[in-house]
Amino acid sequence: MPTVYLNGTFMPMEEACIPVTDRGFLFGDGVYEVIPAYGGRLFRLPHHLQRLQNSLDGIRLANPLENSEWENILNTLLAHNAEEAGPNNDQAVYLQVTRGSAAKRDHSFPADIRPTVYAASNPIPDPDPQIARQGLAAVTLDDIRWKRCDIKATTLLANVLLRQQAVDQHAAEAILVHDGLATEGSASNLFVVKDGIILTPPKNECLLPGITRDLVLELAEKHALPCKETDIPLEQLLHADEIWITSSTREIVPITRLNNQPVGEGKPGRIWQAAIERYREYKDSVRIGIVD
Repeated sequence: MPTVYLNGTFMPMEEACIPVTDRGFLFGDGVYEVIPAYGGRLFRLPHHLQRLQNSLDGIRLANPLENSEWENILNTLLAHNAEEAGPNNDQAVYLQVTRGSAAKRDHSFPADIRPTVYAASNPIPDPDPQIARQGLAAVTLDDIRWKRCDIKATTLLANVLLRQQAVDQHAAEAILVHDGLATEGSASNLFVVKDGIILTPPKNECLLPGITRDLVLELAEKHALPCKETDIPLEQLLHADEIWITSSTREIVPITRLNNQPVGEGKPGRIWQAAIERYREYKDSVRIGIVD
């Protein structure tokens, strides 16, 4: 049974409980982060903690911990669960902060309650080699979410419904369209390759600022892969040479079919191959402690 952290205590997952009055349970009043750890080393932790802070600021909730405290808790959690993670000790840490539990159910913020802090980790499976050979399918769907998608909030029902709609159409992801522009996936960021240039939508309130997204741009610039942050009209998406989605646990995934039509040549593209090689080199350097 894996170990989790809850409100100051490490315990077996089966023993972790919260009150039914917790505002995360009643309202989805909370935020979360997902942080990979390779070889037991947290991946770009300062970037993830800054995004957590931004999300907490967005819902007007004070951060219950200092960054050093977060780092200590998460490293201790990784150590507790290292044996279950296997020989590579690659884990994904999930942490969640809710506004806490109040005696009365009321939409307005209650005074003088303590936030609920929860963290758990799970093994990260090795990348599926079939995805590297064949890619995945996606569909385009209208974005039905709220207007603050830059906050990594636990209120994910719209994302769940969109992802399930994609699954119902035998696709792995839904690429969302807002006012005629492709923004991101239901649980991923979006990249398009056109005429040799890597394109991704600019950060704004319509999409989550992905940590993996930012790293892809950093690595592209470092290795002279042309890249640009720009709006992606739906028509450009539909005629892209390559499409990728990125996330902390899925890394960089090629989309080779969109709306039942092939993307480019219908197989993972040349520029994706270059990007994933650079990304995995970086990941290996994290695993041996060269970079964070």
